[in-house]
Amino acid sequence: MSQTYETHRRMDPLYHYGATVLWLLLAASVVRHVLQQRPGSWTELVLVAFLFILFWKVRGNPLRVQDRLIRLEETLRMKALLPAEQQPDIARLTPAQFVALRFASDGELADRVREAVAEQLGAEAIKKRIQTWRADEFRV
Repeated sequence: MSQTYETHRRMDPLYHYGATVLWLLLAASVVRHVLQQRPGSWTELVLVAFLFILFWKVRGNPLRVQDRLIRLEETLRMKALLPAEQQPDIARLTPAQFVALRFASDGELADRVREAVAEQLGAEAIKKRIQTWRADEFRV
């Protein structure tokens, strides 16, 4: 199946659903213990807070690194494909715009960059304007 705007989001069911459900069950258990003032409930509350932070960091940090790599790849791609007069626009793009523009085909990249900069488009608006989708199968 080819990737499109409708199908480009990637979900990891074990992480997105399984871990979330387990975390919510643990949090509910701790809330119940705290409300009932059971011994050790504060220790469990600290543990849940730690797991919550860990849950978000384990997902967030790799995505941030991945976004930096996308920015690097797209900068190199844009330097090769954009006309000289449009090269300064590369520095005006936001990280979210870089991430969205990776889906634009080589043929329409210049138009999408021009629109993104001129209209200060967000990632979703950029992706919705892409006519020929360039799949990114490596996104985590």
